[in-house]
Amino acid sequence: MAKLPRVVIVGFPNVGKSTLFNRILGRRKSLVHSDPGMTRDSLAAECSLGDRRFTLVDTGGLFGVADEPLSDKVRERALAEAAAADLVLFVLDGKRDIAPAEEDLYLRLKRGGRPLLLVVNKFDSPVQEESATAEYYRLGETDIHFVSAEHKLNIGALEEAIAAALPPGGPAAGPAPAEEPLRIAIVGRTNVGKSSLVNRLVGEERLIVSEIPGTTRDSTDTLIVRDGRPFCLVDTAGIRRLAATEDGREKAGIVRAKANIRQADVVCLVLDVQEFPTRQDARIAQLALESGRPLVLVLNKWDLVDKDAVRPDAVRERVFRKLGFVSYAPLLLVSARTGQRLVKILDTAEQVYHSATIRIETSRLNEFLARTVEAQPPRLKNGARAKLRYMTQKGVLPPAFILFLGSRGPLAPSYEKYFLDALRREYGLSGTPIRLIVRTS
Repeated sequence: MAKLPRVVIVGFPNVGKSTLFNRILGRRKSLVHSDPGMTRDSLAAECSLGDRRFTLVDTGGLFGVADEPLSDKVRERALAEAAAADLVLFVLDGKRDIAPAEEDLYLRLKRGGRPLLLVVNKFDSPVQEESATAEYYRLGETDIHFVSAEHKLNIGALEEAIAAALPPGGPAAGPAPAEEPLRIAIVGRTNVGKSSLVNRLVGEERLIVSEIPGTTRDSTDTLIVRDGRPFCLVDTAGIRRLAATEDGREKAGIVRAKANIRQADVVCLVLDVQEFPTRQDARIAQLALESGRPLVLVLNKWDLVDKDAVRPDAVRERVFRKLGFVSYAPLLLVSARTGQRLVKILDTAEQVYHSATIRIETSRLNEFLARTVEAQPPRLKNGARAKLRYMTQKGVLPPAFILFLGSRGPLAPSYEKYFLDALRREYGLSGTPIRLIVRTS
């Protein structure tokens, strides 16, 4: 598959880069917040304009703000993206004058030799454009794009300029790839090593890593290919209680992370071997269960464990003593620092996704039903004998089954658990929740 050209949006904090990114992309992917510094990691997405297809990249603010402890790392990441771009969109704030540092940055980008479009955002009316343009022309650009990303003013002309400035002969927009990437949401508490895990799988420092809690604010998609199979790793903000979070930007990231769980093909819950499983780990596992998505549990930082003193079986017992409600999920002991067993995350994610999408013929289900009833006669919650007549599959992701009961009253919870465990073993439904709908016929 041909590599797509990269169009990278750069500029100071709060000039509207993420709003412009969402507007060009045509959907809300990058989180937008009134406080500067919402975007830290670069956020990339495939975009099409007319017959041209390219990768659009949103970056963090190139100069820090007072409460931004990771300014240097954010700036380094943004400059690296600009250096690798096929086209740079340098964004200024149309509601204020150009800062001296912005002028220096513009000249630095121009000296880099990459094609560049100068975009002045927050021009909300043509009158404003006519009365305040001289300030921006002093940079020496003759073709400046005055836009309002929020109000969609002059966005069409900017998109035409982007398409015209892309390298000739680039990939044309066409049908989607034959195989969609498997979306794996990497979720967990703050500082469990989610971004480090993604960086190690990718093979480069794609995401900013820090010991500061809440380093990742927006969810970031990273596409990798293993043995011809594409995977999209979705690095998410660390999830903690919103009541314990004062920063509005972090709260927005937590809300987005919870949405990523519902939208994923597979959820990968990362735990920290130095502290597990915590109450918050259990809350996040509950979100995964409620989403119906297949789940993989990953215990990170396994390199820190004294292997002579700690047995893997004991660790598994400890995990599922508190997370027994997701005991269907496989548990992997990994190290993002050394790379130990990380690729098993991808293999296991494929396996559990397959389990979650299995469709079983009704005839086979009813053969299973007959054998199960014979082996263990069913009981109602009140202790009376129950008669199970018939079952069929309703859907997938998660696998859902309808069981028709010839008696009034619910099944005994213990029998329902026995039945689901037997169903899981019979058809290899590992890693996925199962929904059982009991109806009286």
